[in-house]
Amino acid sequence: MHDLNLNLNVLDGLPAGLLELQARSLHTLLSGPTLIHLPGRRPEPLFVSVLLHGDEDGGWEAMRRLLRRYDERNELPRALSLFIGNVEAARHGVRFLEGQADYNRVWEDHSGNENLPERLLMRQVVSEMEARGLFAAIDVHNNSGLNPHYGCVRHLDHEHLHLAALFSRTVVFFRTPIGVQTGAFAELCPAVTIEAGKSGQAHGVEHILEFVDAVLHLSQWPDHPVAEHDVDLFHTVAVCKVPEPVSFGFGESDTDIEFLRNLDHLNFRELPAGTTLGRIHGSKAVPLDVRDEGGEDVTARFFRVHGGELQTTLPVMPSMLSVNATAIRQDCLCYLMERYPGFHSGRPTSASSIG
Repeated sequence: MHDLNLNLNVLDGLPAGLLELQARSLHTLLSGPTLIHLPGRRPEPLFVSVLLHGDEDGGWEAMRRLLRRYDERNELPRALSLFIGNVEAARHGVRFLEGQADYNRVWEDHSGNENLPERLLMRQVVSEMEARGLFAAIDVHNNSGLNPHYGCVRHLDHEHLHLAALFSRTVVFFRTPIGVQTGAFAELCPAVTIEAGKSGQAHGVEHILEFVDAVLHLSQWPDHPVAEHDVDLFHTVAVCKVPEPVSFGFGESDTDIEFLRNLDHLNFRELPAGTTLGRIHGSKAVPLDVRDEGGEDVTARFFRVHGGELQTTLPVMPSMLSVNATAIRQDCLCYLMERYPGFHSGRPTSASSIG
């Protein structure tokens, strides 16, 4: 169990030596979650959050390099507010520590989280940024499976899609999970979560750096919709979890579910009905929990057990499949997506009409 008394550090400049530290060493200079405001030629700030998950250090590595670049030039093209999240989890190289809430599930109120210290802290961050007149918000993540680089948006207004498309033509529209940073900031400005591959990949760090730098250089948002041919737009329709009592492994037959060894190779592939994800041992029922955006159990809609194999029942595209058991337990097995049907001629259904 760890100390849950959280205080937000707010700084108006970079502490000496900060950019020399890797994520695991940030605790030597920062006592906890820290919001750093840096001035730029344009005053409306870009908000960037990194290390909301302590084992996803690509965002911090990119910001270290970016800020070193501008240290030599002396001035950022736009004001930048950098939020460095779970410093203690980063120290240990884990998503979050025992006794902590997931730092990317506490940016919005939902049942049971309203009075968590992490929730109170994120309210303070949002309030601080709202008062500054935001230009855009970026939440930087890595993932544990084999995924392309992609952006995730909560709203489909063209400013949000332009921001996401600047990172990748692969864009995912989502309503769940609730509590993510993008959910809170999408109510204030164009906002995106970027998924930049696995931690430790140099090309992921470079991609993050160039994307953030490009947004810093924008003077305004285009007043036209994103062209249909510029994005591949998907919609997250369900989240799939492995219930706690169910054991699982990858190519291991002494578990309840024996997933494929290379399960994460199925990410962002349009799987036909009848695709096998693994074998089921000792059960005729599907030992998964699949929930749609409204929280309804839709397990039978997506999966079946046929001849001892766990199979899809209809065409679907998964994301975030992983062969990392800890990541699956702490988050989910995967998200299930469909191509977004309302995106025609660059004019997706407006956020107000989709709820």
